[in-house]
Amino acid sequence: MPSILSVPVRALGTVDSFGMLFSQYSSNFKTLDDILAVIGLIFVGRIALSAVWNICVGIRSMFWSRLWKKNFEKRYGGKWAVVTGCTDGIGKAYCHELAKDGLNIVLISRSMDKLNAVAEELKSQHGVETEVVQANFVEGETLYPRIDKHLQGKEISVLINNVGVMISHPKYYDEVTDFEMWSHINVNMASMAVMTKLILPGMLKKNKGAIVNIASIAATGPIPLLGIYAASKAFVEFLSLSMNSEYYWGHRGITIQTVTPAYVSTNMTSFSKWTHTPNPATPTPAQFAASAVSTIGYTDFTTGFWAHGIMKWIVDLMPRAVYMTFMKMQHMFLRSTVKNLHTS
Repeated sequence: MPSILSVPVRALGTVDSFGMLFSQYSSNFKTLDDILAVIGLIFVGRIALSAVWNICVGIRSMFWSRLWKKNFEKRYGGKWAVVTGCTDGIGKAYCHELAKDGLNIVLISRSMDKLNAVAEELKSQHGVETEVVQANFVEGETLYPRIDKHLQGKEISVLINNVGVMISHPKYYDEVTDFEMWSHINVNMASMAVMTKLILPGMLKKNKGAIVNIASIAATGPIPLLGIYAASKAFVEFLSLSMNSEYYWGHRGITIQTVTPAYVSTNMTSFSKWTHTPNPATPTPAQFAASAVSTIGYTDFTTGFWAHGIMKWIVDLMPRAVYMTFMKMQHMFLRSTVKNLHTS
């Protein structure tokens, strides 16, 4: 066995160089550990601060706000509220909540029989005035001059842009009919934009008013098998948030609130018992509206219901790829539960 003295000088140099390299890079590894530790602390801190902030906002908007009686007429300068898509579900429940506060209601929907029935309910239960406007928002641009005539001369304090459609069940995009495609554009998107355009000038004259735009938690990101609905609600959310920045942050006195609910037990969610049966995470329309109306003036962005707020916070933490994978699996499952499934 050769002695250390017999090892070539070049080999000793190699050993020495390796030792120097190891020493140098090991110190870098310690630095990398420190950097990762800081990144971890920042990430955890962000989640913690976000959770605390959301809890505080949620308590203020959904619980504290319900301790005080609203006076929409005084606060927003008008005796009338306008509600679209008002004969069923969330829209009808909003009508009752606003009428409880003494507001007269302009009801806009497509079925005259249902409009008259809801109008009579509001008169008999709350003693308010009503006016009905039959309008099928699928028609698009041509119907708005007629709606505008009914709104002339009224001091409008609140507009609820609620009317909306959703495909009958989760579908692949090639299965979506042309009628369903245009319905999402005309009903979900155009109605909110045009109704706001009609009513906003009157609110600006008195520097008072509240506009509530019903978007959806579906606007959080693309949703496979429910893509056209999610995209249409993303339009509502983005335009609503932009307008709020223009008119509220600009100190012009207009509150524009974006509401992003998850599933509510309405006709729209009746395609599956998993989305329609009331439970702590799926409120009835009356439960949802009682909570959501109380948040007007307390927050400009809300899910409207405490359980949906928790769901939205969790969804916001998901990477988009994870969220989309989860939503695709969920809607493939819901699709499988639809009875007598027909595709085009």
